[in-house]
Amino acid sequence: MAQTTPNHTQTVSGWAAHEPGGKITPFTFKRRENGSDDVTIKILYCGMCHTDLHHIRNDWGITMYPLVPGHEITGVITKVGSNVNGFKVGDKVGVGCLAASCLECEFCKESQENYCDKVQFTYNGIFWDSSITYGGYSEMLVADQRYVVHVPENLAMDGAAPLLCAGVTVFCPMKDNNMLNSPGKKLGVVGLGGLGHMAVKFGKAFGLHVTVISTSPSKEMEARDRLNADDFLLSTNPKHMLEGRRTLDFIIDTVSANHSLGPTLELLKVNGTLVLVGAPEKPLQLPSFPLIFGKRVVKGSMIGGIKETQEMLDLCGKHNITCDVEVINPDQINDAINRLAQNDVKYRFVIDIGGTGKSSETQKN
Repeated sequence: MAQTTPNHTQTVSGWAAHEPGGKITPFTFKRRENGSDDVTIKILYCGMCHTDLHHIRNDWGITMYPLVPGHEITGVITKVGSNVNGFKVGDKVGVGCLAASCLECEFCKESQENYCDKVQFTYNGIFWDSSITYGGYSEMLVADQRYVVHVPENLAMDGAAPLLCAGVTVFCPMKDNNMLNSPGKKLGVVGLGGLGHMAVKFGKAFGLHVTVISTSPSKEMEARDRLNADDFLLSTNPKHMLEGRRTLDFIIDTVSANHSLGPTLELLKVNGTLVLVGAPEKPLQLPSFPLIFGKRVVKGSMIGGIKETQEMLDLCGKHNITCDVEVINPDQINDAINRLAQNDVKYRFVIDIGGTGKSSETQKN
């Protein structure tokens, strides 16, 4: 059993994995009482991330079973602690990947809690009270107010849930590289999945010229007609890649499969930047010549701090941006996990935890 404390007195229903390769099954567990800095959230929706899949299957060798996954959470506050400011009962809120950090290091003080050495995550982490964290595949959550964000009133709660991970993951590198206020700049997006389609949506909202780069010819119609991308490059077509050489200012690579960065780097202009947000299991091939002869930069980025997450959500509210999602019921989680492993979703599964009864058809927002 996961470690709890005497303060864990609230009985909660959820869904958990109990062993590698096993199915997600109903699970009853304990959450802590709402503390002075906490808010209690009735969970309405929880997105399904590839990280969930890796943890469920213990692909990284760090899973603590039983595991209640889920870090793309939207819901409504039902209780607030005595020290809580800025939140009240009834507020629409979200919780992403972060559950705790040290609050004292340079990164915490600069609102970059995600880079804190002591950061703990919403599930499969160790909270301040030494209990193991359980995520959003459950009916309610108790969260410290410092790791909770407001969801704009105009955003659908199902489509907003994946913004807490997929959305902020691509938003932060765009912000860090001055793409939010550079209309006309040329953005390349490698991969058109949960992360990639959000990068396209942000790029178009910020006035960028967006090119989707994919190994799949079938993605061209989706990219152009569904997401309004300006261009499409088939990365397996040498002619396409040659025509795209030195045309892009910035590239976000969302692909988690093993691939070489060389051909993609050649698409960048001199002084261009490629940011990795996907996480391949094996080291990537990084040839030196495209870097040397193009004065190019390759770097990585992961999710975002709470301040950045709120900024991202506010911009989503302004531009009416949400993820395209397929809403499922909890009894469909295992089927969705199998489909997720095969990339058979456009573009994110979201679990209807609150039983709203929404259709399981894809919701385009």
